[in-house]
Amino acid sequence: MFKKFLILSIFLLYQTNVQSKSFDQKNFNQRYLSNYFSALVSFDNVNNERAIKYYNSSKALISQHETFLKNYIFSLVEIGDVKKAIREISNNTNTNNSNFFEAYVILIVDAINKKDFLNAKIYIESLKQFDEQTTFEAIIKSTLESYVNLFSNKKKFSDNSNFGKLTLVTDAFQDCYLGSAESSDKFLNIINTDDGDFSRYIFFYLRQLVNNKNIEYASEISKSINPLNSNLLISQSKLWIEKGELYKFNDFFSCESPNDLVAEFFFLISNLYSSQDEFVKSNFYLNLSQYLNPKFYFNLSLLAENYILVENFELAKKFLNLIDRNDIMYSWYRIKKIGQIISIEQNDSESLKFIEKNLDKIKDPHYKILFDVANIYKNFGKYQRSINYYNLVLNKLDKKSDSYADALYRRGSSFERLKEYKKADTDLLNSLSIFPNDPYVLNYLAYSWLERNINIDRSIEMLKEAYQNTTNNPYITDSLGWAYYLTGDFVKAEKYINQALQLKPDDPVIMDHYADILWKLNRKIQAKYFWKNVLKIENDGEINLEEVKNKLIFGLTKS
Repeated sequence: MFKKFLILSIFLLYQTNVQSKSFDQKNFNQRYLSNYFSALVSFDNVNNERAIKYYNSSKALISQHETFLKNYIFSLVEIGDVKKAIREISNNTNTNNSNFFEAYVILIVDAINKKDFLNAKIYIESLKQFDEQTTFEAIIKSTLESYVNLFSNKKKFSDNSNFGKLTLVTDAFQDCYLGSAESSDKFLNIINTDDGDFSRYIFFYLRQLVNNKNIEYASEISKSINPLNSNLLISQSKLWIEKGELYKFNDFFSCESPNDLVAEFFFLISNLYSSQDEFVKSNFYLNLSQYLNPKFYFNLSLLAENYILVENFELAKKFLNLIDRNDIMYSWYRIKKIGQIISIEQNDSESLKFIEKNLDKIKDPHYKILFDVANIYKNFGKYQRSINYYNLVLNKLDKKSDSYADALYRRGSSFERLKEYKKADTDLLNSLSIFPNDPYVLNYLAYSWLERNINIDRSIEMLKEAYQNTTNNPYITDSLGWAYYLTGDFVKAEKYINQALQLKPDDPVIMDHYADILWKLNRKIQAKYFWKNVLKIENDGEINLEEVKNKLIFGLTKS
């Protein structure tokens, strides 16, 4: 960013002081450059509405600056003005700066929207000129080509590309488009894979079952869905089935629609980019998805999440307010996310006021909502209030279910924070009686016992089991190390807490534990180094800073 500023500043200075022939020949206006610079700053700061303003004021540069059109197009798409982006690309197809990958993607989207598959094929051929494609761009080119051939020829096309599960997903949707009975089984195979979370496709599987009049089986699938921890789309789908609103499954998506299929593919691409923290490209493809299938407003949740992550709260709120308030799970999600933004921009108190005010407007809230409210209160340190809501949730759940075990764990941890240890232990042990190997419950209970200096041997065994059942969890690893510390095995303690620190190097509790162990191993200079770092790290009250300061002066003997 500084490099751009330096180059543009020098160029401005040069043009101000020297009346060059090139200035006259190109009829270059310094005001355009100034506006373009402002547009670049706004674009880099993800303030796309302001960027559009400056781009519109400097459009004389559209054929003179290599990246002007590309940045302008990205800004248009990011604020949801895909139609204008299409017009700008179409009006500048003969300029060199229109020759970039996403420009052809936009033209393909326009062609698909118009059912002009012949031109879509031509634009796909243009994508092939980009030899140094990223993996994601190769996926986009190959999958769009297979879809356009499907729509044109009414049969599947394969170029032998294999993009793992994404290829399987595309294959299932293409079978669905062709009306093949195999599509249901393919969706089921995707859902049941152990390689990643593909629970989103439960929605499409349920839709198939509903359309095939297999309502009883759809209901059975719905009952098996975890009511507390499923993603938004699946929670909403479960609620539709419970309320008999089966028509909803076809209100938002149709396998027979080329637009809907490509929109779903772009949603996947958006997720891939988001997972790599490439939020500009993620939002680009997500907005193209919404343009092709505006009915599927559920995907706006990812847009909102992306904008919250880059702290563009105005755009986040804009898209959150587009969510349909008739579908209660998404309406509640909107309330939670706006509450989160209020917490960041103002404070926790104002956030809670907003959430409570809107919660009061929900008639007979679903227990999933009550569970979320309990978690919100717990996260804000309102433990007694969280317990009150966990009580309501537990009254509505099957006492033998994993969901019941989860709610017990969370209520138990709230009791523990209030130092009501007898109630906490009862809840946590009852949770383990339902789900005996849950590593997080094992860790929480064992660590609580360690802090109270009770059941040390049993705690170590529980933590060993939790450690074996998880992969690289810093908190469980730290707990096991701390258990060894309390039993005087400082060598083993150092091994595990060093590992925890590698996994979570900025955690003050783990760092403090590590310093304590180093002191016991007579590595006192190193111990003081880590205690000093503990004091530099922001913490939420889990560390007693005065105790750490005393350790720096006296070591462990008088802390």
